[in-house]
Amino acid sequence: MSFEAAVHAQAIEINRLSLEMCAAAKSGHPSTSTSLGHIITVLMFSQMRWSPEYPDYPTSDRLVLSEGHAVPIVYAACAKLGVMIGKDPENRRPMTVKDAMNLREAASEIDGHPNPMEGFPFFDAATGSLGQGLSVAAGLAEAARLDGIDRRIYCIIGDGESREGQITEALDYIIDRKLTAVLPIFNCNEYGQADRVSKQQSAKTIAAKLTAANFKVVEIDGHSPSEIKAAMDEFAKLAGTDAMPMAVVARTVKGWGTTVLTGAGWHGKPAEGEVLKKALTELDEKRVQMTSALVSSDSFEINPPAPPKEREIRQGEMIAMGEMAKKFDMVSAIQSGKMATRQAYGIALRALGHINDRVVALDCDVSNSTRADMFRKDPALTARFFECKIAEQNMFSVGAGLSAAGKVPFCSTFAKFVTRGYDQIEMAINSGANLKIVGSHAGITLAADGPSQMSLPDVAWFRSFSTMRDHRGNPGVYVLQPSDAYAAYALTHVMAEYEGVCYMRTLREETEFIYSDQTLFNLGGFEVLAEGRDILICAAGYMVHEANKALDELDKLGISATLVDLYSLPFDTDKLLDIANQNNGMILTVEDNYGGGIGSSVAEALTNSGDAFTLRQMHVRRIPKSAKTPAEVLKMCGLTSGDIVSEVKAALQVV
Repeated sequence: MSFEAAVHAQAIEINRLSLEMCAAAKSGHPSTSTSLGHIITVLMFSQMRWSPEYPDYPTSDRLVLSEGHAVPIVYAACAKLGVMIGKDPENRRPMTVKDAMNLREAASEIDGHPNPMEGFPFFDAATGSLGQGLSVAAGLAEAARLDGIDRRIYCIIGDGESREGQITEALDYIIDRKLTAVLPIFNCNEYGQADRVSKQQSAKTIAAKLTAANFKVVEIDGHSPSEIKAAMDEFAKLAGTDAMPMAVVARTVKGWGTTVLTGAGWHGKPAEGEVLKKALTELDEKRVQMTSALVSSDSFEINPPAPPKEREIRQGEMIAMGEMAKKFDMVSAIQSGKMATRQAYGIALRALGHINDRVVALDCDVSNSTRADMFRKDPALTARFFECKIAEQNMFSVGAGLSAAGKVPFCSTFAKFVTRGYDQIEMAINSGANLKIVGSHAGITLAADGPSQMSLPDVAWFRSFSTMRDHRGNPGVYVLQPSDAYAAYALTHVMAEYEGVCYMRTLREETEFIYSDQTLFNLGGFEVLAEGRDILICAAGYMVHEANKALDELDKLGISATLVDLYSLPFDTDKLLDIANQNNGMILTVEDNYGGGIGSSVAEALTNSGDAFTLRQMHVRRIPKSAKTPAEVLKMCGLTSGDIVSEVKAALQVV
């Protein structure tokens, strides 16, 4: 059988299976899946260099399905090929057609959208929230370049999906970084969910946009095996060279091979009953028509991946901040007795780069403010720094791709701008990504720049993930708020050692040193800075310093307060409750952001204990405006040391 006929035959087989899978699940996207049958067949059965026995082999070519709802067609191909599945790498088994028919079942590895953490290691990241896959592909390509691996990354994007702004961010990034190992494939089947896509997402317009963006564009019939193969062969010649990055625009038919599933109205709707029967019959007729043979299966030769290179990963011990300051000629900063936590992060990141080869850094055109530029400017590290420009969503998804390839990505930008990437970060968490997020210029003490630059709901959002468990059984996110430079330095190292997502807030303002190199910091930990008996004050970040000022005034009033630097969420609940009980069950939380952060976390701990406590919360309760100094904006928001004293007096009913 010719290659052309073999591809048609195999594509029709997996198209049939994708229809049957969705029918069994009573949900899914079979019409989108059938638009990709030929492309998936050429890629997975012929073009990609990979091994179904080792789907996550470190040198294999990768397929990122950005339009994740089309995943039944990939599952169907994997079932035919016996791709290994299972959550435990030591106990994987070949996927079968029976597995495919368990699509979307609770106990099945065959999830509704791609997700490697559910036992499907063929994929590198969870996709399905549209627009993110191309950035993940770019991250995989960056890691391959760093490691000297000849790996090709194919990314399939829907035409309607291409309207997402992150797609443009990723395309720009691929051109900027000359990532010729990435092939964006636009599946132009002309239909979205509700109706036809906009003319702005037509195959012609997408091709014109890609050409204008400096891509070498190849337009093909997405159901012509010879045209698909010719395009992939051309890409194989360009991948990894200094040529212009390439993109494919594939014209396809949604519901290809049938008359009953084409057009609008079938997105996310499985064919059942007589409709399914007719669709399957039409596909069988199509096979006879296009192959002139009724064979039960077709064989292709899959090229294996290259053997991995032997290389040693360097991962040394943490060096004290004082020593690093000497090494980086920053002794005067230490001697001053104060430093911004963002500065300490920069020192720590640079130090990490020298002792851990897996650490990479990403930033969005603000590295001279986040202080990630200390990593970028180091000649020994600059190749591991990725400038993403003003495109935060792309940065976080590129980070997820780097993580999937074994890197430890630190993504930094202003904490306010981290909020633009909430969806991307959540998908990275779903993917099991080892992502480290650092938001600088956090909280209201930013002052002069005003609320458009202040991060205020961020603690609450990230903290919500600390209330659940990730696929490894750990908190979904650790939220870290260091109050001084030593804490920021140490916690940056702790983040790098932890396998999972962390979010750390850093400050623009310099803060006085509270700790030293001898202080140990741990995820889930806190520090008791003063011990009292009347009330427990919990604060973090800048507010630790305001609370510390309040202690002197409280002492003059005869009030004995305990001050805890609650730098981590979640925290050791039992230990904190013991301290609260030693303070008559009176607790005050103080934070420089909107509610839902520290106060809510402490409230949950108190409620779950079942004991009697009194909790008062201080946080930002209005939209702030710019002010010339942190002191002014703290006063504006009722969060000065004097306000803390007043709140304590009210709690203890002291006149």
